[in-house]
Formats: sequence, structure tokens, C-alpha cells
Amino acid sequence: MPKVLITYFSHNGHTEKLARIIAEGVRDGGIEVTVKPVNQAEPTELLQYDGIIVGSPAYYGAMAAPVKRFFDDTAQFHGRLDGKAGSAFASSANLASGAESTVTGILQALLAHGMIIQGDPRGNHFGSAALEQITPREEDAARRQGQRFADLVMRLAK
Repeated sequence: MPKVLITYFSHNGHTEKLARIIAEGVRDGGIEVTVKPVNQAEPTELLQYDGIIVGSPAYYGAMAAPVKRFFDDTAQFHGRLDGKAGSAFASSANLASGAESTVTGILQALLAHGMIIQGDPRGNHFGSAALEQITPREEDAARRQGQRFADLVMRLAK
């Protein structure tokens, strides 16, 4: 059975909540999923998973330092994630405070590893993003992201 890791940094719990909702969608797709804070994940762990989803709050329009540090530490096995599925999500305090640029920054790091990214032609094209309080609409979008990601991982595993 394919396996997915969802790792994130969360200062106030919003990014963590989003991670857990995305994980529900991945599980609904029949995939084993591990959810853990980025400071509890070892970069070499990524090699054990078929898909990796990374989340961060938006800090000045970019990923939080612990997430960036995690990616910096993955340079030791650059290229060995080639062909695995990747995805991203973010949270922010205000509507135009950098969630989308945070998601695309994470996606750039995943793409640099050669990972396969799937956009969504409906809703959140690049990945889930939520403001301080996660609304039912944002929950649905996050669950959809998880389900679509599970489908991608299953297709790649064949």
C-alpha cells in the first residue's frame, strides 16, 4: 500500500488543523498517511514515502523558517525524490497576506527535487489555504486536495 507523509509547521494550530483535514481526504482515498510536525520529521524519512505534502503558515509571504530549514536539509539526497508525488498547503492571518506565495514556494522546493505536482482546475489551484478560522468551504477544499492527492499517488504507484 502506498504511503504519504504530511509534515507541517504550525504556530497557533491552524496549519495543523488543515494538515489533519487533508489527511482525512488522503485516507478516504485508501492510502496510509502519517501526519507530523516538521520538527519531528527527519529529511531522510521522505525517501520512505510515495507522496509528500508540506504545509506552513505564511510568514512575510513565504514558508516559515522551520519548513525552509527542513527543505535545506533535504539537499543531501537531492534527486532521490524524483517521480514521487508532492503537494502543499498554507494558512495565513489575513486575506492577502501571502498564503498563495507560501504554497508556491513549497511547490518550488518539491519541483526542485523532481516531484510530480498536480494542480486543481477547480477551487484552490495550487493547494489549500485557510485564514485564521477554517470555514466549511476551506475544509471541503482541503479534503478534496487530500482525495485528489491519494488518486495521484495511486496512479503513480501502478
